Amino acid sequence: MIEIDGSIGGGQLLRTALALSVITQEPIRITDIRGGRSNPGLRPQHLTAVRLLADISEASVSEVEVGSDELGFDPARPEGGSYEATIGTAGSITLLFDTALPLATVIDEPLTIHAQGGTDVKWSPPMDFFRYVKLPLLRRAGLQAAVDVDHWGFYPAGGGEARLHLAPTTLRTIQLPGRGELDGARLYSKCSSTLADRDVAVRQLEAAVERLSGSGLVISEQSVATARTDSPGSAIVIRLDCTDSIAGFTALGERGKPAEDVGESAADRVRAFVDEVGAVDRHLGDQLIVFLALTDGTVSVPELTEHISTSLELIEAFDLSVEVDESGAAPRLISRSASL
Repeated sequence: MIEIDGSIGGGQLLRTALALSVITQEPIRITDIRGGRSNPGLRPQHLTAVRLLADISEASVSEVEVGSDELGFDPARPEGGSYEATIGTAGSITLLFDTALPLATVIDEPLTIHAQGGTDVKWSPPMDFFRYVKLPLLRRAGLQAAVDVDHWGFYPAGGGEARLHLAPTTLRTIQLPGRGELDGARLYSKCSSTLADRDVAVRQLEAAVERLSGSGLVISEQSVATARTDSPGSAIVIRLDCTDSIAGFTALGERGKPAEDVGESAADRVRAFVDEVGAVDRHLGDQLIVFLALTDGTVSVPELTEHISTSLELIEAFDLSVEVDESGAAPRLISRSASL
């Protein structure tokens, strides 16, 4: 059994550990779950991930509830089929889907997850980042995955619904040593229908476009949408297309924060990335590690973040390896069988 110190990371450590346990068929025991957080232990979204992967893999799981700080998880082989996952709060659906994505590499039959929770909430990628940035990039490596959104959900009520569809996948080499040339930007701005009369989605987008003017970026797509939601909210996602990669930048609306500030915030992140090096943005760099560990390849990142370091430490516990090469302009994450 693999012993994992849960205090070295947060929810992502737990989610990745669950996925790797199922993929490698190695039982795990996690102690001091989220011990370094202000609200330690399992929260509803984490407990939902545990129960979902336990259902998919028919795992033997220790008795856990919200607040539990220790988990034993012993999976069998994952099965395809249809599964339900209800977070019960505005907990992130995208992070729940992130937990299941790597399972595409070990399933023999298609798998569908219908989840209820938040589609666009703090501390997690908005759904349009998942749909238009992460999945397209992973499809280049052969990942067979798609997502449908039935209902959008913002904090605090949530109420979002989405479906993740996975098919058996054999990953190809992930080669992202650099970004190449900047091709253009695509903007996706959304708000609740209750905010439509204030043109929140339009103002977010227009402010982002204005902020990007003079950067040399071509705006290749602009999308404005409204949706019925249980709580008012807004989000903007900017996808940066490069000849060799894709990067994504996001911002969420908040009570009292002008829509223009939301759009400018996302655009400022784009401009900062343009001046940096690395094939992908900081968040994707971390999220790609589990896939990189399962195949060959190289991914350059703007910097070695704490999340990246924690993920590298975790995969070593499963006898997987991603090396770090800092000899170039940007740090490179290189899978065990890839050449330096």
